[in-house]
Formats: sequence, C-alpha cells, structure tokens
Amino acid sequence: MALSVTNLASSLSSLSFSSQVSHGPNTFSFPRSNYLFSLPAKSARRASLSITATVAAPAEVSEDDTMELKKYVKSRLPGGFAAQKIIGTGRRKCAIARVVLQEGTGKVIINYRDAKEYLQGNPLWLQYVKVPLVTLGYENSYDVFVKAHGGGLSGQAQAITLGVARALLKVSADHRSPLKKEGLLTRDARVVERKKVGLKKARKAPQFSKR
Repeated sequence: MALSVTNLASSLSSLSFSSQVSHGPNTFSFPRSNYLFSLPAKSARRASLSITATVAAPAEVSEDDTMELKKYVKSRLPGGFAAQKIIGTGRRKCAIARVVLQEGTGKVIINYRDAKEYLQGNPLWLQYVKVPLVTLGYENSYDVFVKAHGGGLSGQAQAITLGVARALLKVSADHRSPLKKEGLLTRDARVVERKKVGLKKARKAPQFSKR
C-alpha cells in the first residue's frame, strides 16, 4: 500500500501545468498555444453574414445552330412564307402565328428554332402544335414552319394550332369535317377582361374596412 502511494506521488510531481494566475481577481489567462479555437475579433462578430448563390443558366443555343436553321428554312421555303401555297394564320389572345406546311417527316420549327426548345419542352404546348396533324394522321407526313409573335408561349402555341388546322384545309376540303368535329377550326375569342376604375383588377375590389 505504501509503495502504491509513493508511485502516485511521484507521478503527480512529474506533471506540469502551464496555466498562470493573473493579478486581476477571479481571472485566469492561458497561453495562446493551448487554445484549440481562436475567438473572433469584435469587428468580426459585428459583421453580418452574407450568402451568395449562383443558379446554373439554361443551355443557350449557339449562333451557328440558329444560322443553320435559318438557311434550312430558306432552302425549304423559297420566296419566304408569303410565297407558299399551304399557309394558314392563327390567332389566340395577343399572339399571331403564320404557319406553312411542307411535305416532310414531322419536323416543327418556330421562329428558326426547334419547337421543343422554343416551347421550353412543355409537353402541353407541344401537344397543341401537333393536335391537328395527329387528328388527320399526318404527324409524320408534314413539316411545320412557323413565324409567331405577340403574347406568351401558351398563346402562341394555341395560335399555331389554329394556323395548322387552317393550312390543312388548303391540302384538301375533306379535312374540314374531322377538324371541325374536334373544334380545331374555331377561333378562341377569350381574352383577359379589362381592369375597371376603382377596382384592383377586372372584378377584384379593394379590401373593405368597416371601422
């Protein structure tokens, strides 16, 4: 027992502590080498946290691809859109679309860009463009060339639908019955109702306060 106490005392005596007591009351100071983490300065504490985030930009179409499509369209449509025989004009809201049909494999080009890229890959808008051709079974028989302007992409897609349907009437008068049955030859006259004086929108009134 005495031997173990002696060993314990010798081991404690071999230990050394680097802490030093300062002259201030109840304060202790330690060397900087013993710190695991350094405290930030006052200026750093007051600095506000700033976070920056970057969003990946969508893939842009190169100018070379656009020029190639322009050359392709001009080669397929000699004399421009107005000189073609199978042409139709469609309108929806503020959008106007001039459509030309040429025998082909079902390619759709809008404003010298591929339809899927121009319509941002939206399956509903792409379906609008092909509905008249699918109704008659011509989805792989004609190429569609479009010049569209005004409105948004949704309105332009629906304007192209009417333009394609009207162009198909010039292919054959027998197409009128199936297209009319599906309602593809009717001009949709619905537009946004105008704002009224004293109201927030067309019909929305400002909030009423009783007191």
